[in-house]
Order: sequence, then C-alpha cells, then structure tokens
Amino acid sequence: MVVLADSDTRWKWGALTARRLFPENTDIRLDGRLLRGRATPTARQLTEVGVPADSLREVTAAEFLRALGGEGTDEEPYDVVVLALVGGGVQAMLHGLAHAWRDRARRPVVVTGYVGVVYEKLADGLLLRHGADLVLANSLQDAERFRALYEGVGADASAVTEVALPFLGGAPYGKKDPRTVVFAAQPSVPATRADRAYLLDRLIGHARRHPGREVLLKLRSRPGEHTTHIEEVPYQKLAQHRELPANLRLVYGNMGEVLDRTDLLVTVSSTAALESLHRRIPTAVLTDLGVREALGNHHFVGSGCLASWDQLDAGHEPEPDARWVARQGVAAAGGAAYETAFDEARRRVGDLLAADGLPPLRPYYTPVTAPGYLPGVLARHHLAPDGGPLPGAPAADKAPGPVRRAVRRAALGAYRHGVQRVAPVIRRMGEL
Repeated sequence: MVVLADSDTRWKWGALTARRLFPENTDIRLDGRLLRGRATPTARQLTEVGVPADSLREVTAAEFLRALGGEGTDEEPYDVVVLALVGGGVQAMLHGLAHAWRDRARRPVVVTGYVGVVYEKLADGLLLRHGADLVLANSLQDAERFRALYEGVGADASAVTEVALPFLGGAPYGKKDPRTVVFAAQPSVPATRADRAYLLDRLIGHARRHPGREVLLKLRSRPGEHTTHIEEVPYQKLAQHRELPANLRLVYGNMGEVLDRTDLLVTVSSTAALESLHRRIPTAVLTDLGVREALGNHHFVGSGCLASWDQLDAGHEPEPDARWVARQGVAAAGGAAYETAFDEARRRVGDLLAADGLPPLRPYYTPVTAPGYLPGVLARHHLAPDGGPLPGAPAADKAPGPVRRAVRRAALGAYRHGVQRVAPVIRRMGEL
C-alpha cells in the first residue's frame, strides 16, 4: 500500500491508519510519498513521528499520479492508497486518479479521513473528501455528522466508516498528584500574538505558583519547520523575551512519550487532549480566551474538561464525562473497544479487494455540480477540470540531480521564511 501525506501529522495518521487497515502481523509493504509543498516534513520531524516506511520520498502531485497510473514507471502495483492530505489535496488526487485509471479494469482501494478533531469547515472539508472508497470517521459522533452531511446534499454516504484515531495508546494513568503539567501548544490556535503571549504568561505563572511541579511547554515544530497549520507567532520566540522559572522547560518529541510522564495535560483544543483522555490522564481544555469556534474548544462542550488557568492554579482537576468521551472514539474505560475500532474498516477493505472490480471514483464535486469551485481546486495541483495534467505540470521522468535538489531546498526555505516571518509583518503593517 502507499500513503500520500502533506505534513508530519498527516504522515503519522496516514501511515498508522494504513497499518491498522490489515490484521495484526499481516506482512504488508508500506510506501510513503510526501507531497512537496509548504508543510513537507523535514527529516527531523519524520524521525520525531517515529513511523517507518519501506520507502519514503518527496513527490509532486503529477509525479504521484504518473506513478499510480503506471505511465513509464517501475512502481509496484498497490492494493490500497491512503490519501492523508488537506481537503483540497484529497479532491485533486481523487480526480487525478480517476483520470489516470479511466481505462483500467481494476484499481486500488482509496481511503481518506481526518488527522484529528474536526472542529472547523466541516462541510467544505468533508465534501472535498467525498469520492474515496472509505472516508474514515474517528468517532461515532463524526460518523453521524459525516453521513448526515453527505445525505443532506444528495451524495452517497456509504463510504463513511467509523474507526478511531490510530495513534491512541500507552499505559493508563494511575497517579494522583499532578507533578508534571504539560501545555500542548498548537501552531495556529490561538492565532494572535496577544493571545499566545497571554497563554505563555499564564503557564509561567502556574510554574511559579507551583515550584514543586515540572511544567513543560510541548512544542510541535522548531523555528523554520512547518506542520499542518502555519505558526506565525512561535512560542519559542515569545519565550526569548521572558524570564522562565527553573521548573518550566520547552520540549519537543513524540507526544506519546511526553504523555508517559504527564500528570495534567492542558491545551486549547489540541487532539492531544483525546490522546490524554484515552490514557485517563487528567485533561483540561482552556476557557480563558472564551469557548469559540475559532479556537476549536467548542468541540469539548459537554466533555467535563473545560477549565481556566485560575481554576487550575487553585488545584482544580477536571473530571471527564464518560458518555462524551465514549462518543469521541476514546476508550478511557478500557482497551477492548479501541482494539476492535478498525474491524469494520478492515472488513470493508477486504471486501473491496476481493471484488471482481471497483467502479470508477466519483467525487461529489464535478464540473457540473461545482463549475465555479472545482477547477480552482484542481488547478492548484496542476490538474485540468477533467483530472488530467495541465500543460507544463511539474513532473519528472527521473530523480532530480544534486543542483535541482539544492535549488528546491533553497526555494522551499525561502517560501517558508516568507510565510512564517515576512507575511505576518506585512499583515501587521496593514492593520496600522
């Protein structure tokens, strides 16, 4: 099978999902393809994610489609393709693959889904994923929402398949004293410098009020790296201008390993909250900046985890609501439900692979249903409205040489610098 991902977090989700689509101990080959772009993960990020592949390399959309279409390549045929991309990328690949496979009697099974909590752009993102054989929902709540939305626009909802986040796990929490407090930072939530500075100052204040606790600021990426979302105001930069107490440290690394030593997980709306709840670690979702759709913490209404820094400073420990947790695909009461979470997806993949042939991919968006929207989505990936390559689309018949690779790295570095450093300055100047 092959996983096409466009960021470190989506590679993690896609690769772990791919492995869980087959029974444990099944001998499968997992190839990874990283879509070249703004958030293409660095070697350090991939090492931190810690999910190996039999092969892993960067590709353009056109290169990926040429390989999957079998045009002039030596790629092995795949049984399953997992699209771990942003919604527009999924839609482009669905149309591109439909075009590449138009004359095929047989084709691979195509799977897609979401890397975490779905708290924004539900209709937009979900309709961009329509057309895959399986659209994975990470919880009962998501599965119900996904089916209702597809049926509401007259689209086939049979692809929606309930699973769970593939990276939940770890030893259940058993301690009582919150000796290690972890704040799970997010790249784009909250977005403003003032709000991020406020959260950092409250974290510093909590560390000073509780000198016996180890307080960790868990960061997603180092300066210059990108992940799923753009981080315009890195906490590292804000921390440079503050005197940090001795018991407060900035840390990186695999989230699961950080949770191994966590006694209280604090966040605004990170998917790390679900990882923490799965392990029964005390978890707080902050209300200091309001409970708002823009922050994503509205998703946790009813969870029992909403709390403010004032309450946490005073020793409050949130108690999660068991019914809410169960609807989120989190097995806090025990591991049995989680172990069987992918059974239905495995069965459906097996049935599709055993079929004599699969029908062509048919996304909801077509030049007829979305003539003013779809062409722009496809053009961003150098595809025409019919899914075929546009003239001049970047593709390579052979691996780029060292000069070309150096130019690519320099161009990508310049682009990231512009997005992360120059663009925010220009926006602030425009607000003056």
